[in-house]
Amino acid sequence: MQRTYLAFQRNAHLHTLQAAVTAVRSYASLEESNKALFKAALSEGDAEAEERHHVVVAEQTIFHPQGGGQPSDVGSMESGGGVKFSVSAVRMSAASEGEVLHFGQFLQNKDTVFQPGETVTQAIDAEKRLLYSRYHTAGHVLGAAVRRLLESEVAGFDELKASHFPATAACEFAGLIDGEWKEAIQQRVDEYVAKDMPVQIEWWDEADFRARGLERLIPDRKAMGMTNDEKFRVVDIVGAEVYPCGGTHVDSTKLCGQTNVRKISRAKGNSRVSYVLP
Repeated sequence: MQRTYLAFQRNAHLHTLQAAVTAVRSYASLEESNKALFKAALSEGDAEAEERHHVVVAEQTIFHPQGGGQPSDVGSMESGGGVKFSVSAVRMSAASEGEVLHFGQFLQNKDTVFQPGETVTQAIDAEKRLLYSRYHTAGHVLGAAVRRLLESEVAGFDELKASHFPATAACEFAGLIDGEWKEAIQQRVDEYVAKDMPVQIEWWDEADFRARGLERLIPDRKAMGMTNDEKFRVVDIVGAEVYPCGGTHVDSTKLCGQTNVRKISRAKGNSRVSYVLP
């Protein structure tokens, strides 16, 4: 299978998109590795639910698949003939590199499905997309604030990973961050949000990272399944920090809104700084 073109990475403001369907598969026919991606969306052992659910693959997509700490988009697809498909979860295929799987149900009946080659209109839930984008950018703002404050203050400091899910949003760091830093982190986050820093999407190769002294951020091409001539997508919070990132974002830090640092927790030599958007 060909890789799905990730249209949202080029224009995250697209809320609808026409795209050609390349495959429609029943959940029951999926590889076990792909079934596992959607098990949480099904009642265990519910054979009827397995029959009702399908996966749609298209040449391109505006749906962000879950990954990089960001939840997947949800929404719908509809053909010119009125066949409707409700998209409840989106994942990158575990069996075919670069293929995006749109999981859900056809609203008429399970036997009325899209045909390969048919053009459908994709539509995302714009309200959820905005919320997830705000959380994702806010997470990077928090990460930048903590790095600028503590990189030289905390032994073994490094940024590790993050969750931008609204209920569990947090950034994790190597090194032990004392709770007394919470107020200073909040002040720096507030400063970055108030400055209305532009959030720019750019495409870099290894030379671009090195030219900026950011060798530590160069992703592993092989691990990402990238060819030698592809460029890495990066998010530049101008004046703060750069992150290799495939997710969606708002256009400036001010659009994150009030970003509240909840608490700092520590375990096994690492620290977790959680945050929430009201």
